[in-house]
This record gives sequence, structure tokens and C-alpha cells, in this order.
Amino acid sequence: MSDYKDWKQREHAADWLLYSENIGPYLSIDETSLSNGELYTIVTNKAAKGRKGSLVAMVKGTQASSVIEVLSKISKRIRGKVREVTLDMAANMGLIVSRCFPKASKVIDRFHVQKLAYDAVQEVRVKYRWQALDQENQAIETAKQSNLPCQPEILANGDTLKQLLVRSRYLLFKHHDKWTGSQVQRSRLLFERYPIIERAYRLATGLRAIFRACKSKEQAFKKLALWYNEVEECGLDSFKTVARSIQTHYLDILNFFNNRSTNASAVSFNAKIKAFRSSSRGVRGIPFFRQLSKNCLI
Repeated sequence: MSDYKDWKQREHAADWLLYSENIGPYLSIDETSLSNGELYTIVTNKAAKGRKGSLVAMVKGTQASSVIEVLSKISKRIRGKVREVTLDMAANMGLIVSRCFPKASKVIDRFHVQKLAYDAVQEVRVKYRWQALDQENQAIETAKQSNLPCQPEILANGDTLKQLLVRSRYLLFKHHDKWTGSQVQRSRLLFERYPIIERAYRLATGLRAIFRACKSKEQAFKKLALWYNEVEECGLDSFKTVARSIQTHYLDILNFFNNRSTNASAVSFNAKIKAFRSSSRGVRGIPFFRQLSKNCLI
């Protein structure tokens, strides 16, 4: 019933799938984990918008040589028609695009860049959280030795200092325009106690504003230069690492402003594959990749 025995890609389906007819001028390449931490590299066509005809290739693993070998099965003439590929900062992804789609411009996904900055903010928060834990443990030990009750400081919103640092995690990922009333209060208390966290948060939101507000590569380049200066002044090592990463890839990052392309379609497609796989668990007789090929995603 599944015509599995006559499927042309049956022999290699566990390692790779290739649908050259789905290729288009604008592609995305990303990696995803389907089960047990196994990674797959997925190339999708943006024009399909996550529906039928989206999947161009799926290759087990993330080694550039393996992915290049599979994509090279598509004729050079067809691959030469690709004009743009969105990807993350991983070196293997850049190598795959350069080798397989030599005429395409590489666009590093803005959300990967922004995530680096917000991760740097979280690193600062976690550092202070560990300090608060040490202070609390020392206070408890001192209270035991003195036979006195340990009373942690309770802040205006009912949090202890340790709770404040833990519960601020999510608000630091969000833009301040989207904070709830309790998050506004918590952020005020956090920034009063830890101005370095506030400065880190402002740097992250400043980087985000460049992608949202700038209309051209030239304007964005000037704004990034000013942002670099702020990073140097702040003295935060985590943000200096972010700045160096951006400097290394700045040409591909600035290509975002050509068409404002992102890897959002690839992330959405990966989520659909995971959802489809989850719904297909327990189904026997038809391997997962064959079920996927019968689904509307291909």
C-alpha cells in the first residue's frame, strides 16, 4: 500500500534524501535533532513556505563532506541558479554553501546573531546568581554557628536575592516593551542591584534594534561600528566574544539587509518534521523517511 518496495530512494533513505526538483533560487540550510541527539542537515526551499515542495535535501550528520557529496548529485547548472542561502554561523554550513552553491550569497540568520547577545546577558546573570548562592550558604552557616535564625532579605516584590536572579531569566530574553507589570517591577529591582546586568541587556537590545530599524547595509554598518564602541567600553568579556564573532562574519550578516531574509522558514520546517515524527511513533511497516516523503512536506 505504501509502494515502499518501489521507492527510488529506499536504499539510502536512512542516510540521506534528495529532491532536486524542489530546488529554488532562495534556500535555507539548518541542522536539527530528530531523536537520541542524532543531528540531520536539512536544506529547504523558501518559496514553498513549509508546505509541499519544501524539502530539497536531508542528510544524516553535519559533516560538510557528507552533505556536499549528496548535494553534488544535483547538476551544477541547477545549483548555479541558487541566488541566496540563509544559514547560521557554523563553519561547516558556510563551507557547504560555498562549495555547492558558488553563485549564491550567504545570509547569516539575524536571530542566531541576536541569540549570541542574549546568551551573553544570561552569562552575566548566572555569574551573579552563583555569587548570591554563595552568600546565602555563608549566611546560613554563620547563623548555625551563632545559633540564630537565618533571615534572607525580602525585596519589594517578595523575591529573595537568589529568587530575583533566577526569575529574571525570561524577562531578559524579551524586549522591554513586552514586559508584564510584574516583570517591569522585577527588572527595576534587578537593575538597581546589578547595573552590569542592565548594561548587558541594553547592549543586546541595541543589537536587536540595528536589525529592526536599519534599512540598508551602509546604515547598519555604521550602527554596528557604534555598537562595537559600546562593547569595548562596557568591558564584558562575553560581549567582546560576541563582537569578535560578528566581525568575523560581518559581510554575511550584513547581507540580511539585501532582502531581509532569515532562517525562520527552516526552523518552522524542522518543527513540522519533529511534530510529524512524534505523531508517527508506533506506526509499523513504513519507515519514517518514507512516511515523510508521502506527507505534504515534500
